[in-house]
Amino acid sequence: MAKVPATAIAAGGLIGGYGVARWTKKRPLGGVALAAAGAVAARQWQQAAGTKAAVGLSAAYVAAFAGSHPLAKKVGAWPSVFGVAGAVAVASWAVTRSSK
Repeated sequence: MAKVPATAIAAGGLIGGYGVARWTKKRPLGGVALAAAGAVAARQWQQAAGTKAAVGLSAAYVAAFAGSHPLAKKVGAWPSVFGVAGAVAVASWAVTRSSK
């Protein structure tokens, strides 16, 4: 079975976490989705590029989540979420691409 890349998991976690929170109207449930995807991505980052990379990318993941909130006030919620998800995906790809 093919493994889903950490890049997609991280971006999907940000998008999916927001989507779950918005559609269920239960922010903690969105947080669970966000955290679960982040944990899976972090494990893959660690396996692909080592502990330092996993810590750095995990910090970027959390910072993207936090940064999406003020950004949403300027550009809207969905554009903000897609923007930060794209940024995390690019960072993930850049850090892990040479380790394959």
